[in-house]
Amino acid sequence: MKRFLLSLQHLLAMYAGAILVPIIVATSLDFSAEQTAYLVTVDIFMCGVATFLQVYKGIGIGLPVVLGCTFTAVAPMILIGQTKGIDVLYGSLFLSGLLVIVIAPFFASLVKLFPPVVTGSVVTIIGITLMPVAMNYLAGGQGAKDYGAPTHILLGVVTLVIILILQRFARGFLKSIAILLGLVIGTVLASFLGVVDVGQVASAHWFELPRPFRFTGFAFDIGATIVFFIVALVSLIESTGVYHALSEITGKTLTRKDFRKGYMAEGIAITLGSIFNAFPYTAYSQNVGLVSLSGAKKNDVIYGMVALLIVCGCIPKLGALANIIPLSVLGGAMLAMFGMVMAYGMRILNDINFKNQNNLLIIAISVGLGAGITAVPEAFQALGDQFAWLTQNGIVLGTLSAIVLNLFFNGLNYQQNQENVK
Repeated sequence: MKRFLLSLQHLLAMYAGAILVPIIVATSLDFSAEQTAYLVTVDIFMCGVATFLQVYKGIGIGLPVVLGCTFTAVAPMILIGQTKGIDVLYGSLFLSGLLVIVIAPFFASLVKLFPPVVTGSVVTIIGITLMPVAMNYLAGGQGAKDYGAPTHILLGVVTLVIILILQRFARGFLKSIAILLGLVIGTVLASFLGVVDVGQVASAHWFELPRPFRFTGFAFDIGATIVFFIVALVSLIESTGVYHALSEITGKTLTRKDFRKGYMAEGIAITLGSIFNAFPYTAYSQNVGLVSLSGAKKNDVIYGMVALLIVCGCIPKLGALANIIPLSVLGGAMLAMFGMVMAYGMRILNDINFKNQNNLLIIAISVGLGAGITAVPEAFQALGDQFAWLTQNGIVLGTLSAIVLNLFFNGLNYQQNQENVK
């Protein structure tokens, strides 16, 4: 029983992220209620599969790592799905996963291209591109007849306040699920205002196995593939930090081979996610805190969570239940979660040397271009559709700018150049 409760605790800690991403992507791409419910459940199922791949030492890194869908992929998935179609979205995800598998043995060398000044700028840009999505949801959803109605604003703000109160006063496990509790309480309050539709829960199936290509097959696009490959590289860098943290907590020394297997497992998870029309996956840092707090450092607890995820991922009613959350309530939670993405980017940038004027220029130009194109995507439209993957995508333009500018100013000896400027 104790092991079951510990496994359930891990599931609850990552559950908000596991359901929010598919709901946001599905509603932004105009999926039906039935399709959205499936997307939620297949994502939960694939989180279990991806986590198993990482925890099983024969394939992955063998630490109690929990893999979940990455928020850094939300904005690219919405953009590519809306402009190029979901077949290109999933085909490009598939190719990016294969690229991750190919570069896994050499990723330690590629990290030199992504020092903190680059990764911090990229994550900040991604956070900025996500904020308009959160604001539109807070107002009731873009295109809604009552867009911006006081009821929507009130529900979103109340949800956000609940999350902030829990974050401030709750302790331990309750604090780690503040987002999930905020969504539940916000939805309950919304039900009293008559804006919650539970009809879809009654009509949803009790059991359905995930199946490949449920929505679409693959189509391929070089620009979209580059976008997802960049997102995957940023996720790998974040996961590296999780690997190091869990290595210290569990007392297990990691070798270069262990890191290679960890990166490889994430690449396999991305390819499998695309085949089942799900999501790219990355290591969840919120579950690292639970390993430390609970003292449960063995993989058995994570295997138990994997079993729970797979079972839940075969019950569409659970997906439909998650889908009853009003958009305004989601918007309130998204302000906190997407704002944290942007804040995390700033935290990474905090590690750089701000006395180095070159660093300031790298950040200024890359973040400026990324945010600018996100706000005004038609600025470079005259350059033609063949370059749209670069000129109309703030994440790609900002990332490539940061990489090129860093190489121009710092070369590959980034750390040495920082130490030379006092």
